[in-house]
Amino acid sequence: MSIDLGQDVAVTVVGAGPVGLVLAAELALSGAAVQVLERRAEPDEAMKAQSINLPTAEALDRRGLLSAAEAVQREVVERVGSFGRVDGDRSRTAPRFTGHFAGMVLDADLVDWSDPDLAAHTVADGARMVPQRELEALLAEYVARLGVPVLRGVEVTALEDTGDGVLVGTTAGTVRTGWLVGCDGGHSAVRRLAGIDFPGTDPEITGYQAVADFADPEKLAEGWTWSPEGVYRYGPQPGRVTTVEFDDPPADRSAPVTLEEVQDSLRRVSGVDVTLTALRATPTRWTDNTRQAATYRSGRVLLAGDAAHVHPPFGGQGLNLGVGDATNLGWKLGAVLAGWAPEGLLDTYEAERRPVGAWVLDWTRAQIGVLRGDPKSAALRGLVADLLGTRDGTTYAVKQISGAAQRVDLPGDHPLIGRFAPDLWLGDGTRLAEHARGGGFVLLDRTADGAFARLAAAWAGRVTSVPDDEATPAGILVRPDGVVAWASDTADATGLEAALHRWSGAPSFETMG
Repeated sequence: MSIDLGQDVAVTVVGAGPVGLVLAAELALSGAAVQVLERRAEPDEAMKAQSINLPTAEALDRRGLLSAAEAVQREVVERVGSFGRVDGDRSRTAPRFTGHFAGMVLDADLVDWSDPDLAAHTVADGARMVPQRELEALLAEYVARLGVPVLRGVEVTALEDTGDGVLVGTTAGTVRTGWLVGCDGGHSAVRRLAGIDFPGTDPEITGYQAVADFADPEKLAEGWTWSPEGVYRYGPQPGRVTTVEFDDPPADRSAPVTLEEVQDSLRRVSGVDVTLTALRATPTRWTDNTRQAATYRSGRVLLAGDAAHVHPPFGGQGLNLGVGDATNLGWKLGAVLAGWAPEGLLDTYEAERRPVGAWVLDWTRAQIGVLRGDPKSAALRGLVADLLGTRDGTTYAVKQISGAAQRVDLPGDHPLIGRFAPDLWLGDGTRLAEHARGGGFVLLDRTADGAFARLAAAWAGRVTSVPDDEATPAGILVRPDGVVAWASDTADATGLEAALHRWSGAPSFETMG
């Protein structure tokens, strides 16, 4: 079967996982001609992340995909078993998703849900339990509606940055593209061919994740269980099992995982002669290999997702970190291609995303240290368990895991600046996020005379002004990635014009004062 590679496309994205698909969608919304190349002939069916965090769920919301994600969660909850609760005054049944730290499950009843960072983000509660496979399918449908070609069975074998574009050699022929973005995983061919170093810490452990049928499931304890040989978790999904062994990394991580391999690991860790009869999903093998690319950009070649950073998979942080990369990079690269990007805008991609990536790497490294079965780690685990057994400790951990505490370091004194935009309901019954479907900037204007909107009119086509009744905040400017670039509690527009220039470039036209 011949594959029709697009020639002279503006951007070629390598990798059709969630990160590559989100990036392609954001670029398409900006008007860029984009194509996606994927070496796999079919979508990856392996078990990976089982949930998404608040920034990822809200990214789906901004693009009109929240209801589809909520439908996925309802199906997952049905499979796992109902643990929903009524969400306060909005009377919505949704799980209070907390997660775990190093196998220590965070008690939802200890969380201070009135904490401002958590209380500001509740709309997406019903779309958090979205496994990676289902998310990928949802996004594949979305990019198809946007007209983005996803070419499967195409492997990248060479690249040459010519200064004004990139020549990409593939198993289906050579393609010329303006920009090349590697979203092709931890073993990224794009990163390797671009000569970008990948420093970090070497793997020391082996983990497995599988969903299986058992002849004797009653032999296993539910939840996380420690033993001298390692750690295992059984549940919450029927048949789902995770094991962690602290001996050595696997000899060949890329080899297919067999039923016998998972069974042997589970027997060693649990000390129980349990028997697996079948695998009901493609199992995965993982390690604590933890690395971050020396740079996220080399000329016209960029990296996002696991191509830029890898770490242990606790809490699905890698998926969410990668989607954050994609939403941040997508509109910025789109602005460069559209010709209106202010100077240095593309440089802010790595400047903003590298610190978040470094934090996630350390967050997962810390969990490996606490998980270990040696006496020192056990003592540390006891201390951390005590901290997580407090209201402040649990609330802190949930805020970190959920992404509610994420902040970009941006100029301005208002507490919302640099945060992801909170849930904001408007007087006409809509939410602010619903006005972000087109992928541009959104300016909320609650001044009595529309002063903010008049100022932003010069950026028509890039900024959508949304009028509303007077309230607090009086106005906020939200970037396409959901980050608040400017905010004011009064009708004072100080700083708004500077923020528009900083992020939206030069005005499209001059307005009369």
